[in-house]
Amino acid sequence: MGAPRTATRKRLILGSFVVMVLAPLALAVAYLFLVANDQYASKTGFVVRKSDKMATSAFEFLGGITSLSSASSTDATILYEFIKSQQMVELVDAALDLRALYSKPAFDPVFAFDPDGTIEDLERYWARMVQPHFDSATGLLELKVLAFTPEDATRIAEEIVHQSSLKINELSAIARDDATRNAREDLNKTVEFLKAARQKMTEFRSRNQIVDPKADIQVQMGLISTLQTQLAEGMIELDMLKMTTREGDPRIQQVEQRIAVIQSRIDAERNKIGVSAAGTGPSGEPFSDIVGEFEGLTVDREFAEQAYVAALATYNEAVAEANRQTLYLAPYIEPTHAQRSEYPRRFTILALMALFLGLAWSIGSLIAYSIWDRR
Repeated sequence: MGAPRTATRKRLILGSFVVMVLAPLALAVAYLFLVANDQYASKTGFVVRKSDKMATSAFEFLGGITSLSSASSTDATILYEFIKSQQMVELVDAALDLRALYSKPAFDPVFAFDPDGTIEDLERYWARMVQPHFDSATGLLELKVLAFTPEDATRIAEEIVHQSSLKINELSAIARDDATRNAREDLNKTVEFLKAARQKMTEFRSRNQIVDPKADIQVQMGLISTLQTQLAEGMIELDMLKMTTREGDPRIQQVEQRIAVIQSRIDAERNKIGVSAAGTGPSGEPFSDIVGEFEGLTVDREFAEQAYVAALATYNEAVAEANRQTLYLAPYIEPTHAQRSEYPRRFTILALMALFLGLAWSIGSLIAYSIWDRR
């Protein structure tokens, strides 16, 4: 009975080998070579760089040399995760209709995409067809995109580069806005302060109908000085007439009247500039108060102007510094256009299937022999 049992075991082992190894491999061969569509790869590579526009010497400044330095690995990592994200899938799908591109094979349930799938299904399929690789040591980001035609693979790769560039520009704009926000807020405050100071000065001039009280005072003082000179001349003339003519001479009366008019005019002009207690301006306020208010408004306006100049310089410096830190996406490999199909790797798939199926069959056979030997 030993020989029949041995023969039966051999037949079972052989049958299991056919069922577990040869049959699946045969089905896989038929599927890979008869059903599965060819896939083409487009490859591209780029790096996130930072533009440093600060010239290190006068010669570089005159020559317009711009030095480029690699951005931090964080920026490249963000871009790497963005390429794999659902947002990137949605953006590329909206631009190229990924569902239509990836469901082109008429019947390919394994490698083609079901056009009725959800965005989550499309994201999982995207992870199979778009393979980014990031080297943290060099900051280089390489990308391999698969599609069922060379043209589609190249278009998808170009769109990924385009969307990645937009994302880097967006991140750069956010960084610039963060770097200049405080300076911009300070500048806006000083602008409002300057506007308010100038508005108060305008209201003061409209109310008092005076452009510059100091200038008016200088004019009034010049007029008073002239009148005082004329008054002194008249008094000298009066004294001389009294010495050379008899009392009651008409000329003496004329000179006295002239002196009285001049004195009256001097008193009036002094009242205008507040030398006397009754001096008022056009608005009825004491001229000294008007001058004091004008000087206070002038100090406020000058302070506001100086604050504005300082805030503007700080803002311009912040903008310049932010611009020096601008990020750029620099492709070092433009999206390639495949000439032959490299995927799916049929022989690699078959070899791996044969290996794992063979291992599974071997382990199963050893377990079966162990059980048989115990009986």
